Amino acid sequence: MARMHARKKGKSGSKRPPVKTAPRWVGYKKVEVEKLVVNLAKEGNRSAKIGLILRDRYGIPSVKQITGKTIKAIMKENKVYPNYPEDLLDLLKRAVNLRNHLEINRKDYTSKRNLVNLESKIRRLGKYYVKTKVLPRDWVYDPERAKLIVQQK
Repeated sequence: MARMHARKKGKSGSKRPPVKTAPRWVGYKKVEVEKLVVNLAKEGNRSAKIGLILRDRYGIPSVKQITGKTIKAIMKENKVYPNYPEDLLDLLKRAVNLRNHLEINRKDYTSKRNLVNLESKIRRLGKYYVKTKVLPRDWVYDPERAKLIVQQK
């Protein structure tokens, strides 16, 4: 897929084989994997980090193959998923850090342009989440509110 704000093509990555069932060599049951996910989430890990930990420490190649649910779905069932989607939170953190950088370095025009592009991504993603009812209907990107959201996390 092409990049949004750059005139470059995306990098191709490795693809997971299309296997629907869990491998026989995985020694964990469905309930055990769900408990691991919940415990790792309570420690403050995000879903992507949980997937990496399960793969590297526990030898679980795919949570979805074993449980039939994604890590995000398991976290939502047990009410340990954050209030804001993780991709939106990452963009908000980047925007807050970039604004702090621009307060110190006012003539950094490249970063000013990057901030404009970043905030347009945030607004676009926010519109999508409002449309899919993940965020409240009156949600609007505001830099001051973003700063408060990032400080809470």
